[in-house]
Amino acid sequence: MAGNGVFRIVVGVDGSPQSQAALDWAVDEAKLRGGQVLALAAWSFPYVSDALGQAWDYGIFESDARIVLEAELARVGDQGVEITGRLVQGNAAAALVDASREAELIAVGSRGHGGFAGMLLGSVSTHTVHHAHCPVLVFRERAAEPGQPS
Repeated sequence: MAGNGVFRIVVGVDGSPQSQAALDWAVDEAKLRGGQVLALAAWSFPYVSDALGQAWDYGIFESDARIVLEAELARVGDQGVEITGRLVQGNAAAALVDASREAELIAVGSRGHGGFAGMLLGSVSTHTVHHAHCPVLVFRERAAEPGQPS
């Protein structure tokens, strides 16, 4: 159990369908275990520069991540379990691995919004699986129902 004796599930949140599935599952699991959920969203500055020398509005990166985190927290609402959010500046995979030190389980989507079509695992989920200090549950995109477009 986490340092306070409570079953803690950390969820990587980026607004993708896979991360939404991970958060929904984590909330349900925390209810069953009398645990708590930490929804973690990370943001960082891009590594590219503008060839024209234009100034970036760097505040937009943090703002976008905050909007996603707040929207996800509002989406799951109050379900009788402690759900908190954390916004972290830095690499998402590193933030999840760091948070895994105080968790019993990490839940992540298989690919976030930056994933390439056809990839089974994205860079964040792959790094988390290999380096977390607790078990990691990876949520893949649901397969289309027969007769439904994919």
